[in-house]
Amino acid sequence: MYEWAKALHVIAVISWMAGMLYLPRLFVYHCDAEIGSKQSETFKLMERRLLKAIINPAMIATWILGLYLAWAGHWFSAGWFHAKLTLVLLMSGVHGFLSARVRDFAQDKNTRSSKFYRLINEIPTLLMILIVILVIVKPF
Repeated sequence: MYEWAKALHVIAVISWMAGMLYLPRLFVYHCDAEIGSKQSETFKLMERRLLKAIINPAMIATWILGLYLAWAGHWFSAGWFHAKLTLVLLMSGVHGFLSARVRDFAQDKNTRSSKFYRLINEIPTLLMILIVILVIVKPF
């Protein structure tokens, strides 16, 4: 069971990260679309579908499977796991932030620039790199 859970966890993480990296890029282009235009409405649809059909379910699966793996592998007392869990909580916070931006765009209330979203796009990448290093190297 553990190996199946690990495989499904990796698949869920890949799906979650793909969405977390793509959604801010959609925001970058959505910033340039005129409010009410066909292009803007298409971005709204793409953002909502990406969030609801991929990012949210993938995050939920990542958490459920990850907690099972931590329990089954007796990782809760490991220092590296505490650091990883902290970073995953931060990733979840970024997820929540991006979810709120989907709502802002849907209501034509975005107040941020495309440059802002280009910078925000780097946060999930950095968190992902640190998480993978902690899981593979287990430095402490």
